[in-house]
Amino acid sequence: MPTIEVTLSDFESLLKEKLDQGKLEDFLEKVKGEVKDFMPETDSTKIELNDTNRPDLWSPEGIARQVRPAEKPWLETYPFFEQKLKPAAQVHISNAVSAVRPYLAACISRNMSVTEPILEQLIQVQEKLADSFGRNRQMVSIGLYRLKKINFPVYYDLVDPERTAFVPLGFETSMTLREIIEKHPKGIAYANTLAGADQFPILKDAGEVEAGDAELFVEVTGTDLRMVTLAINIFAANLADRGADIEAVELHYAQETDFGTVFQTPYDLSEPVTLTLSELNRVLGETVTVDEAVNSLKSYGLDIDTEGEKMTVRAAPYRDDLMHPIDVVEDFAISRGYDSFDPVLPSTFTVGALSEIEQFSDALRHVMTSLGFEEVVSNILGSSEDFIEKMALNPEDKTRPETRIVEIENPMTERFSLLRSWILPSLLRVEGTSSKAFYPHRIFEAGEVARLAPETPDQTETTIQLGALIAHPAANFSELHALLDALFSRLKGAYQLDPATHPSFIPGRFGHIVVDGREVGLIGEIQPAVLDFWQIGMPTAAFELMVEKL
Repeated sequence: MPTIEVTLSDFESLLKEKLDQGKLEDFLEKVKGEVKDFMPETDSTKIELNDTNRPDLWSPEGIARQVRPAEKPWLETYPFFEQKLKPAAQVHISNAVSAVRPYLAACISRNMSVTEPILEQLIQVQEKLADSFGRNRQMVSIGLYRLKKINFPVYYDLVDPERTAFVPLGFETSMTLREIIEKHPKGIAYANTLAGADQFPILKDAGEVEAGDAELFVEVTGTDLRMVTLAINIFAANLADRGADIEAVELHYAQETDFGTVFQTPYDLSEPVTLTLSELNRVLGETVTVDEAVNSLKSYGLDIDTEGEKMTVRAAPYRDDLMHPIDVVEDFAISRGYDSFDPVLPSTFTVGALSEIEQFSDALRHVMTSLGFEEVVSNILGSSEDFIEKMALNPEDKTRPETRIVEIENPMTERFSLLRSWILPSLLRVEGTSSKAFYPHRIFEAGEVARLAPETPDQTETTIQLGALIAHPAANFSELHALLDALFSRLKGAYQLDPATHPSFIPGRFGHIVVDGREVGLIGEIQPAVLDFWQIGMPTAAFELMVEKL
């Protein structure tokens, strides 16, 4: 969980009131935070934030913005989110950067003198957003520049790392980009973000931001447009809360994006979420009036319109976590205070136990480990690249269960935007990162998969599947077939193989596993193109079983 260090006097100026530890702890209940160290003698405190979905709270500005009573709707507070005035500054994004870090967002800050405490907080939020939210700058990185030395338009493009050089921060001599990632401390730390790239994306800066600067250019680059935009939105709101005048920057993309080819940032990401008063009351287990709901949600910084008992709620543009009516209910509960709800004792008593399918899954795990396999546990969330593209599947071919993908409606990142429809991609991901482990490799996983199922009430189904993989220089269908025989022998069951074809497997070395006339799984040797996608250098074979059909 993110932990931030805050200068108390600076925090008090943002909150517009004096703080003691008790009052600070009361405030932090509104942001799922807690005091780790309260040190008034050094004018500082450490705060741990426990909400990973709210990167806008990872700064003193964000906390102060959330806990202050909302006297005005946020739309009046931050006019720079409106796409009305034509910005004076432009940034042109080359099509070439799409292969490395394709997205950029930016804004301009004027008329705010950067004092030492403000500079410390700017650097802290820059690091928290880039490292925690941006996954060590892999998805998001942030740059701050002195505005007065920049001539617009600015161009974001790829350059030759051997021939492009400048004097990096903290050094006195010029270095090429290649030398920077090999010798500069920050370059070494984040060289992995450009691993394998022949050319590097660059925006040339005009010197390090120092105390006393009053005009800044802020840019964010990354691999996910929504995350990049959210980061610049948060930064712009933070600067505005400190009195800065924020100007939008017009972006010109060489290729189409989700927001178009020409748009300006900061950019309002918020979308309305609708719920009824009866839904709110049902989830809360209490009777709340429309006025109560409206007052609590507005005081939490939400914009709300009502039509009878129907409420349409929008979050501020620096938030991107309001995706479902349940999120609105949670914000209401936080705003009103969890201690305001009367606790109710359970009316029934039950004893927890594993379900029959989980007991059977555990038995399968025991058999697989006894056959020499190692168990892995993977994330059920992933991307279209992992589940479709790297498996050589056609996403339009819905005849295969593996392509009936369940998508997340409003994902925080493309990397976790789908629910896996089979186990094999998860096993291949593990195998692709295990090339230095001694061979042979035998791994398996028994876990959940989700698929579209239009015939069901929820139009989706979640099931348990068992996937197994072998990889070594001589791995083949026959070896895996023998292991499958051993598994069914332990289960005291019989099966047969029906030859078939599958895009992920070598033709002639793939089949469906059939029990009592029902297809329960698949088995085969992975085709070389799929192994190349996953950077696997050994022959690999795999099978997968639908546990519930066994």
